[in-house]
Amino acid sequence: MSDTFVKHGSAPGAAAAEAAYLRWLREGSAAVVEVLDLDEEANTLTIERVDSARPTKDAARQAGRELAAIHAMGADAFGAPADGWEGPNFIGTREQACRPEKRWAVFYTEQRVLPFAENAVRAGNLNREGLETVRRVCDALVREDGEAPLARIHGDLWTGNLLFSPEGPRFIDPAAHGGHPLTDFAMLELFGAPYLDAIVGGYIDAGGELGQDWQRRIAIHQMHPLAVHAWTHGPSYGSALVRAAEESLRVVG
Repeated sequence: MSDTFVKHGSAPGAAAAEAAYLRWLREGSAAVVEVLDLDEEANTLTIERVDSARPTKDAARQAGRELAAIHAMGADAFGAPADGWEGPNFIGTREQACRPEKRWAVFYTEQRVLPFAENAVRAGNLNREGLETVRRVCDALVREDGEAPLARIHGDLWTGNLLFSPEGPRFIDPAAHGGHPLTDFAMLELFGAPYLDAIVGGYIDAGGELGQDWQRRIAIHQMHPLAVHAWTHGPSYGSALVRAAEESLRVVG
């Protein structure tokens, strides 16, 4: 079996974008898969192949430590792209903005939650009442204007993008940017990462910072991936987005 894996970009420029973000994250940890080759003309990316292994609590704790090292590399601002990268940022197959902002709430609401929620309405997967609930959360977050830790985050850390190999945890397929560290954990929780408590424990043991009252704020950070899925995967995710927004309002409303 080959030791490499060739991935075809899902949109023009997607392979180059993924290469840039993998390299940026790998500055913090060798647990991020290595980029071996990029063919921009063919829109293909060659990375190391990851053999699968059963997740364990020890491997999950190591994943938390590696994620802390990645986050600690920092970024210039919320929404900042990889250093030197001026191309697109993708979450899955969808392009999303990456415009640097000083305030996390402004970045998160204007560039992550609302654009995707509005597209979910256009797709018929979220009704206007649901969108208004989402807007109320966004307005409350901006008014709150709380201090937010700034980290170099993976940005699309669902369970399928945290792999477990015989050599330990491996991170793939990022939508990386300057963001709030809790965003990565919110996505891990949303899609059922194994041994999440161990991941959190390893992260905190390594000096990672999740922000004040972080357990109650998970739903806030799940609004972005739920809005993405509401647009791309159907109305059940629109309903889940509204539930997350309602839960968020109990925290910030």
